[in-house]
This record gives sequence, C-alpha cells and structure tokens, in this order.
Amino acid sequence: MKGRDAALDGIRAVAALGVWLLHVGSNTGVMYRDGMLHWLMSRLGIAVPIFFLLSGLLLYRPWARAMIEDTPRPRPLGYLWRRVLRVMPVYWLVSALALWAWASYDWTGWLKWMLLAQNFFPADPTPDGLYQMWTLPIEMSFYVLLPVLGWALHRWARGGNRPVRLLAGIAVLPLISVVTVVVARLSGQPDLALLLPYHLAFFGCGMAMAVLSVWIGHSRVIDSLAPQLLVLAGLLYALLSTDLAGPRTLVLPTLGQSLWRLSLETAVAVLLVAPFALASRPGSLRNRVLGNPVASYLGRISYSFFLWHAPVITLQLKLTGAQPFQADFTSVAVISFIVTMLLSVGSYHLIEVSALKLSRHRSAPASPPAARAALPAAPAP
Repeated sequence: MKGRDAALDGIRAVAALGVWLLHVGSNTGVMYRDGMLHWLMSRLGIAVPIFFLLSGLLLYRPWARAMIEDTPRPRPLGYLWRRVLRVMPVYWLVSALALWAWASYDWTGWLKWMLLAQNFFPADPTPDGLYQMWTLPIEMSFYVLLPVLGWALHRWARGGNRPVRLLAGIAVLPLISVVTVVVARLSGQPDLALLLPYHLAFFGCGMAMAVLSVWIGHSRVIDSLAPQLLVLAGLLYALLSTDLAGPRTLVLPTLGQSLWRLSLETAVAVLLVAPFALASRPGSLRNRVLGNPVASYLGRISYSFFLWHAPVITLQLKLTGAQPFQADFTSVAVISFIVTMLLSVGSYHLIEVSALKLSRHRSAPASPPAARAALPAAPAP
C-alpha cells in the first residue's frame, strides 16, 4: 500500500480520542462509578494495543514485501533515523515542559526521560502530566528490535513457502507475551508490563497482518464479513469491560484475569483493524466513516494529541484547584479537548511535518525510489 491509508488514520484518531476520554474519566472519578458506561470507559486503554498492532502492521510490511516479492529490504540505519525523527522532537518538547513545570529531577532524571528510558526505572515517580508516556519506550524498543526481527524472519522463511514460514515465525511473539504475563504474575513483578515482551502479542498480530496484506492483498472473505467482524469486536470489548479482565482500579489482576485481558485486547484490536488492513474498500460504509477527511486529519495529528492531552488535563486541574477524582467531567472534557486540539495542530504542522520532510530528505539517497514509495507512514501512539 502506497502513501497513507485514510481509514487506518481514522482508527488512529479513534484510539487517541479513547486514551483522552479514559484519562478525563479517571482524573474526574467518573470511570470508577457504577454502571455499564463507566465500565466501558474504564477499558478504553484498548487504544494502546491498537496503536501497537498498527505499528507492527505498517512498519513490518516493507520487510514482508521484501521477502514475498523480492523487493529491497529497508536499510536499518535509514529506517531508525526516520523513527527517531518521527517520535522524538514533539516528545522532547512536551516532556521538557512537563518536567520543568512539575518535576524536581536532577540531570539523571532528565536524561532518563529524554532518552525514553523511564520504563527501565519503575521505582522513579512519574511526573505530573506524563503518565501516558509509558507506551513510548515500548514502541521505541520495538522500533529498535524490528530490523533484527526482520533479518531473523527473512533467514527463517527462505526455504519452503515463504508467507507460511513468516507467519509461523511471527507466531512465536504472542507466546512470548503469554510467558511474560505468567512470569509477571507468579513472581510478583508487575513492572514487566512496562517492557516490550509483555506486549509482543499486539505487535506480532500486526506483523502477521502485514504478511497477509502482501500475500493475499484484498480479501473478499474479510470484506464480506467486515460488518460481522466489527460487531464481534464490539461484543468482545463489552466482555473486556467486565470483571473477567480484572478490576478497574490500580489493584493488580490475577493471573487468569491478566491472560483474559491479553486475549480479549488482542482479539478486539485484530477484529477492528483487519477489515481495513486486509479488505480496504473506499466506497464501503466503514471506510467512509473512518476514512473521511476529518477523521483522517485527526489521525495524522493523533500523535501530538496523545502527547499533549495529559499535561493539558493536569494543568487544568491544578489551575481550578480540583480535588482528586472530584472535578467536573464535562468542563474537563470540553476545555482539555479544545486546548489539546489547538496545541496538536500547531505541533503537527510546525514540528512533525518538518521532521518528516527532514527524514525523507536525509534517507532519500539510501533507498531506491521503488522502496521509498512502499514505505508507509506508520503511527506512534
């Protein structure tokens, strides 16, 4: 797939709005009230598995294409350079402002955050306004690991049916997640959830989807079943919102609840993305809804929106003097959305677009035109 996919941008927009609504609900206490809607709100963290799956899908696809269609593989240094320019400039801006305003770190604390190493020091307190940033070290770990995974899968799949062997190799990644969840719960090490192995199931499903998208292209079966798949995703999300997947509070889930949550989040993310990644049809209702110009634009600025929304909510609560979990939901939602949107539009056009142009200019000599055209614009959560 060349260029951007408007519907996948729309999914990214929905996921970013889900994270924002989750944090509005948690900071105002609405999420912890009784009732179905409040339970459903508490599981909007499903946005993170969706982001991870999209990264696996879009970033691994050039490697899958190289293996299946014998096109040139991405050059690791050029690929990593693009990832750094995609993720770090706006992250540095937002994190630096929040650290300056609300943290009392010395230079070592600043260094950890500027290098996206904060997840490796879980004992350090998380500064106000940066509680959403735990996902980015996991994303960056996947970015760094992907060239190694691509090389290993390439070697593994050279003999026999290449797509089938690629899928078989990728199937190891969800198993690593399951083992990590078991170890985390049985050994009493919940901080393992801050590391990449815990989440490899989501990235792996995205990588498998990348293989299928190159191998079979448009799937008429998935196209015909798309409405049922999306409805099933909604039903499984409702199941995810029950006690089966663990408590809504910070109380640690049991091993069984953790495994159910991993399974249900994986299923919901796959069922939501598959109709668009494997059976994209611009004229369909689903593509018109998620691929319209407004949703697509919100998807393009979703990374900035993700970064800005938490410090904006934090600043709003501090300025109003709201007590924990007692702020007015409507006012927090409306004001934080407007301010975050304005900041996101500005940082997207002033910083993200400029960095994207720089990454294209810097990497242009390293890849032939055909390879560059095949590189999709991948998301960062």
